[in-house]
Amino acid sequence: MPNEPTLGELARRLEAVHLDLKEDIRQQGVRLDGKVSQDVFELRMAAFDKDLQAVTARTLALEQADRERVRQRAADRRWIVTALVVPVLLVFLQAYLTAQGAGT
Repeated sequence: MPNEPTLGELARRLEAVHLDLKEDIRQQGVRLDGKVSQDVFELRMAAFDKDLQAVTARTLALEQADRERVRQRAADRRWIVTALVVPVLLVFLQAYLTAQGAGT
């Protein structure tokens, strides 16, 4: 029986196990207190989804406005070219016709 622990040693080991278990339970309680409840998590995710949809809609609106601006700029260039080139061509045509004697 020399290898068997005494009653005092068993009591100390049991007390140490009890303290370790108590500390582990306290740590688990602290971890659980730090967790977010399912309801709060769902509310946060719903708000995040709403914000994401708003940002997406805003981005799409900005992209559409940019495409419209590019289209308008191209139309403006066509008007400018038309406004500048056509009169010059008419002047050259009139000068050509005058040189050919079509005016008299």
